[in-house]
Amino acid sequence: MKWIENIIEKIKPAFSKGGRLAFLHSTFNAFETFLMVPGTVTGKGSHIRDCNDLKRVMIVVVIALIPCLLFGMYNTGLQHYLAMDPRAELPGFFPVFWYGFLKVLPLVIVSYVVGLGIEFTIAQIRGHEVNEGYLVTGMLIPLIVPVTIPLWMLALAVAFAVLIGKEIFGGTGMNIWNPALLARAFLFFSYPAYMTGGKVWVVDGTSGATPLAALAEGTPLQELPSWTDMFLGFIPGSVGETSLVCILLGAAILLYTGVASWKIMISCVAGAVLIALTGDIPVHYHLVMGGFAFGCVFMATDPVTSPQTETGKWIFGFLTGALTITIRLYNPGYPEGMMLAILLMNTFSPLIDHVVVSVNVKRRIKRIARHG
Repeated sequence: MKWIENIIEKIKPAFSKGGRLAFLHSTFNAFETFLMVPGTVTGKGSHIRDCNDLKRVMIVVVIALIPCLLFGMYNTGLQHYLAMDPRAELPGFFPVFWYGFLKVLPLVIVSYVVGLGIEFTIAQIRGHEVNEGYLVTGMLIPLIVPVTIPLWMLALAVAFAVLIGKEIFGGTGMNIWNPALLARAFLFFSYPAYMTGGKVWVVDGTSGATPLAALAEGTPLQELPSWTDMFLGFIPGSVGETSLVCILLGAAILLYTGVASWKIMISCVAGAVLIALTGDIPVHYHLVMGGFAFGCVFMATDPVTSPQTETGKWIFGFLTGALTITIRLYNPGYPEGMMLAILLMNTFSPLIDHVVVSVNVKRRIKRIARHG
């Protein structure tokens, strides 16, 4: 890595104040801090001495998403060939994966080009450093949309998520709602025909309804794909949301590195299970259908839009899971539920923290008064 450092140091003066490319300082700084750990530290007071910064944390999340991305590419090709002729023999792993790769890759490219383009432009205008948060958002957005979404729609959704969902609040760390979910919500409410129903999941003229969409249309549970297939992910659905195996692998990475909160994950599942017991669909089916698992692991645990207090995390996760299943069971117009549940709980996240802190302060005041 020494040669990279040497190249950076050689060209750095041109991008520094007074250099001929000083107007691109923010852009240069973004690439420098992405490739190399920044040498800056806090000047006074106690601080954590660690090589990790926000970019390194974001990269951990991206790595955790890679299994979902790779499986999503394979499953896209698999669903295509199964829809073309379910009885025909599959051409083999690599042709199936390659087909899905060519379908999913444009989504990832559009997401990053449009999102980072806006981020870099705003950073240059403001003269600030480029925010690191889009490293994760840019990967999340392609994983939570249908593979057949038109690229121009995806570009609009990304622009909306970055500009309205994040930059208008001040950038990474200041946003109220999860930007990736805002992109999906934008598509859901602006172009519902491309986001819901059994005819959405179309590849080259063939279609297959997701299990949740099929249930909403009255398909008996017995006629859906098996629970095992849903657990493994061999079903139609958004690119990265189908395989619980890959999602659990990502969860293990996030929990091992301490990036995500296990409290939110556990309480989210607990809330979902409690409400699911009141419905006709078996609990274990709810956990593998739709975007519940993906949202629970990668969306609800967003450290910016979830509560900061430990008790608040339990409350936030439980209500998110409970609300998700409530929407699924009692709102026939929207069979999924996870997106709306997380966005709604993002809205109330500051209030949850406020209540938790207020109750704790009042309890301490009473304890002090009691013991003099």
